[in-house]
Amino acid sequence: MFGISTFCLHELPLPTALDRLQGLTDTVEIMDDGNHYLETAEPLGSHTFRYFIHSPSRGVNIASLREPIRRASVEVLSQCFAVAAEVNAPVVVHPGYFAWKGEREAAVGQFRRSLGDLKQAAGDLSVPFYLENMPAWDYFFLRFPEELPLLDGQGFALDVGHAHLNGCLPGFLEQALSHVHLHDNDGKADTHDPIGKGSIDFGPVKRAVERDRASAIIEVSTLDGVLKSREVLEKL
Repeated sequence: MFGISTFCLHELPLPTALDRLQGLTDTVEIMDDGNHYLETAEPLGSHTFRYFIHSPSRGVNIASLREPIRRASVEVLSQCFAVAAEVNAPVVVHPGYFAWKGEREAAVGQFRRSLGDLKQAAGDLSVPFYLENMPAWDYFFLRFPEELPLLDGQGFALDVGHAHLNGCLPGFLEQALSHVHLHDNDGKADTHDPIGKGSIDFGPVKRAVERDRASAIIEVSTLDGVLKSREVLEKL
């Protein structure tokens, strides 16, 4: 029921990380950045996992007011969609940000423009994609449930830890969930702790996942923490 993000093994080359996860899960989400950046789908072909891909986020801003940056960000994500299409993997996307409060409305327009571009690119490749809520970072979109209309019906990926940092997890759990990232924290920092080490009540989270039959990925910072998290979730 619970997949594993390669985030827990991000210091290793991707083929090595996938070898480590073999036998531990049948579902893996690739953290498509750094050591695990996917130029092609070739590294994924030697395993039989069900894949998800967390698209590149470093340097990517689909809400940028700088049009060349917005276009380049869409291009990076479209390339990710092309790789995802080869392994039938849904993709998780960050919603972008704005630099100054006074630029928010203009950035909303850029976000909507990018969302239209991404819907077309994903549709051409038959790749589902979900937009993820952000942690307590000023000027990032999609921190709170009331921003969900920005998605215009596109799938939503709930990051439980991020929602907890913003004090709005219960509100997000009332929404229709497509995909879920599971990790814990103390409500103060985005630490990606093992489940049970922070202050999140995961009982309602698990019920919401089951209610919507959402895919769920444990996104904890260490493999040992991932395995302990899975034990806690299975006992709930």
